[in-house]
Amino acid sequence: MSPWPDTRIIDLLGIELPIIQAPMAGATNSSMVIAASNAGGLGSMPAAMLSIEQLRQELKTIRQHSQRPINVNFFCHQSPTADEQRAQDWKNLLEPYYRELGVDFDAPTPVSNRAPFDLTSCEVIEELRPEVVSFHFGLPEKTLLDRVKATGAKVLSSATTVEEAIWLEQHGCDAIIAMGYEAGGHRGMFLSDDLSSQVGTFALVPQVVDAVKVPVIAAGGIADARGVAAAFMLGASAVQVGTAYLFTPEAKVSASHHKALRTAKDSETAVTNIFTGRPARGILNRVMREIGPMSAKAPAFPLAGGALMPLRAKGEADFSNLWAGQAFTLGVELTTAELTRRLAEEGLAKLLRR
Repeated sequence: MSPWPDTRIIDLLGIELPIIQAPMAGATNSSMVIAASNAGGLGSMPAAMLSIEQLRQELKTIRQHSQRPINVNFFCHQSPTADEQRAQDWKNLLEPYYRELGVDFDAPTPVSNRAPFDLTSCEVIEELRPEVVSFHFGLPEKTLLDRVKATGAKVLSSATTVEEAIWLEQHGCDAIIAMGYEAGGHRGMFLSDDLSSQVGTFALVPQVVDAVKVPVIAAGGIADARGVAAAFMLGASAVQVGTAYLFTPEAKVSASHHKALRTAKDSETAVTNIFTGRPARGILNRVMREIGPMSAKAPAFPLAGGALMPLRAKGEADFSNLWAGQAFTLGVELTTAELTRRLAEEGLAKLLRR
């Protein structure tokens, strides 16, 4: 019998510990997922930046090394309509950096892409049948969602407001990830684009718990046992932790990202749209300070990043997204397995001492 005061997520997902390793596109690969799941938590594989064949291979690799439940995460955005004038205006804004770094401004602009969930993605889920499928920016169309659920997979998605949580429950989610404003990476917001209405984790979680019948997973600003215990005290059935896993050896982060995580001040994160066109939290760097962090000129998601790609190649730290949540200074140097177990063991100990 589980010692946790709320076992709904443990029972629903078939995991031992109520710790979900967040799917962090670009920083997570199969090694982190395997380690988190084998430690008793739920490892999460992000699909948004992978080709279908890359995703299939990563999932096969995971299955070779773990028979524990895993989560596969997809974005649910609509691919944007091309806007050549907006793209050119955006590149013109960046022109001084091209000149400074000696980058050919007139060369074709690379394409920055994030793949949304589609029929081909759904077929991979039907083929490899992960136990959990999660979504960001809402849910896919009903016919695709029904096919996912028909595989037996449990469906999760992120809500940044109570309204979004209710919508997700009404449209078939088995559990809701309550994503507070503190969280790193892309905001999961999908019913509104008003950042001023976004809610912090520990105000959001109890309100979502009160508003829906399905179990709730707390996300955002949770990096140690204190956050785990606090989330459970507010009614969460599990936590999803992202930034803390960026300190593990399994994380695939650049040298500049690695350095920023370990040297930036606690106040040096901001929500920005300049790297992809959609709000996401990261550590401040030069380009965020000088033209952002939010810019109305940034092309629609995910196209904004294309014009920055040649600049990253010359000055990575100044022009790359350094995703991190507000609690990043709590990160410690542990393996993925050690971190997963420590979050659970120490978090439970705090709960039982209350």
